[in-house]
Amino acid sequence: MEGSVQINATESHSSADQQKKPSLSWDEIIEKSLSNFGWLDFLQAVLVATAMFFDAQQSFISIYTDNYPKWHCTDTTSNSTCSSSSDICKLPRSSWSWDTHPSNTIISHWNLECASTFIIGLPQSSFFIGCLLGSSFLAALADSSFGRKNMLIFSCVSMSITSMLIIFSTNVLIYSALKFLIGFWRSSIGTCVLVLLTEKVSAEWRFRVGIVEYFTFTMGYMSLPGFAYINRNSSWKSLYFWSSIPGIIYSIIAYFFVTESPRWLVMQGREREIFKMLKRVSSEETANANDDNVNLASSLPKPHTKEKVSIFRLYSSIGELFHKRWALIRMIAVMILGIGVGMVYFGMPLAVGNLGFNIYLAVVFSASMEIPSCVATYFLENYKRRPSILVFSILSGICCMLCAVLEHRVPAAKVVLAMVAFFGGCTAYNVFLIYIIELFPTCVRNTTTSLVRQAIVFGCIFCPFLISAGRKNNIFSYGVFGVVIMLSNITLLYLPETIGIVLCDTMEQQEKKEIAMCDAKNQHEKTRNVNV
Repeated sequence: MEGSVQINATESHSSADQQKKPSLSWDEIIEKSLSNFGWLDFLQAVLVATAMFFDAQQSFISIYTDNYPKWHCTDTTSNSTCSSSSDICKLPRSSWSWDTHPSNTIISHWNLECASTFIIGLPQSSFFIGCLLGSSFLAALADSSFGRKNMLIFSCVSMSITSMLIIFSTNVLIYSALKFLIGFWRSSIGTCVLVLLTEKVSAEWRFRVGIVEYFTFTMGYMSLPGFAYINRNSSWKSLYFWSSIPGIIYSIIAYFFVTESPRWLVMQGREREIFKMLKRVSSEETANANDDNVNLASSLPKPHTKEKVSIFRLYSSIGELFHKRWALIRMIAVMILGIGVGMVYFGMPLAVGNLGFNIYLAVVFSASMEIPSCVATYFLENYKRRPSILVFSILSGICCMLCAVLEHRVPAAKVVLAMVAFFGGCTAYNVFLIYIIELFPTCVRNTTTSLVRQAIVFGCIFCPFLISAGRKNNIFSYGVFGVVIMLSNITLLYLPETIGIVLCDTMEQQEKKEIAMCDAKNQHEKTRNVNV
């Protein structure tokens, strides 16, 4: 009898201990699960980020394929009116010739040397319009049951196949239509890569892993001069063909080896995948046991109930986003900021043909600016996001306007200023992309990131036309870039600081955190006023 009482007392004591033991939230479990960043995690990050290599190539390939090539006079008779300063459109076709292969760019291939600014800028502008519409249709799919991984692979392989098909274009209109499709498919690549990278690591590693995306994008951009130089005596079609094949191969590899975001698995209620992930983490913790380790599998809460997603609910995350007033204000502010930062980030590389410098070296110099930008971004990890974006945006804007003022009077100084402007724009853009990840919860993170990228490409739609007009007057290109990026930073006044915060999963969690932070700030202000 006494033994029975003792056993019951022990069981009651054990039950009471279990009740007293605090249960972990999914956010805490995931943060702890991902706290140890090893070599396998690094290789996974590199594999995911490699998609940006091919994204960069398709984003900037028009620097060479749509370039206005140089020409020379072939009529050297004494009564010839041809000279290097002549208007090519007023010369007979027999009196001049292109310096390169007759089909080296679409300008020489389809005789567009005298075409309007609209026609010359149409292909790249169509690309950005495709990016804009693609973000609208594809963004919410990654937040739905389709997932981050599947959306990334689908976008990459579709972009690469369309890039291969573009070689069958017979005129500039068909070419522009296919550029639109390339932009449409690639629109979700950058978003999926960034979200997938940052959701697969803890807050401690989020900023550093995000830099992997920028590095692979830089490598893709830097590879273009090599590709173009090798094909300098060939048709523009060769550049598209040989740059699309690696993208298709990558998509196949990624399908088998890239893993899904654990945060997305939780939101979808995928219990089997979640348990498999945590089981692996728990076994690693057992092998490296210490006093702080916790058996996560024993503390698992019930995953979110997965709801069937119909075609009418795929974009429900957008409605959820704008249901809250604070989210609406925040969304508008970051979209305006994205227009200014993105216009410089994409516009400056596309405008290298206006520098009056060797186009191969100009792209190499421009792309090389992304390397110190990545380094600067790494050291900005522990600095506040808002001041970092502001400082580098102002630097970029000032240099852009100086480029417009100099025109072609001091060519070397103009090239240096253009490189510094791009460096500032790159660094501001890098920090900005991490910043928007931290501003919104998991349930709408992919959607919000895509909406911001839509704002970015909306500004970029006008870049090709500005650059084309800038061949005659740099005020229309560099001048506009500088003014827009500086004015867009006014919206930082309406955005909170996010350095060091833990990512939230739902809008309710985000709202509660915002209220708690606001209360803490008000309390701190009251305490300081009392002390004064």
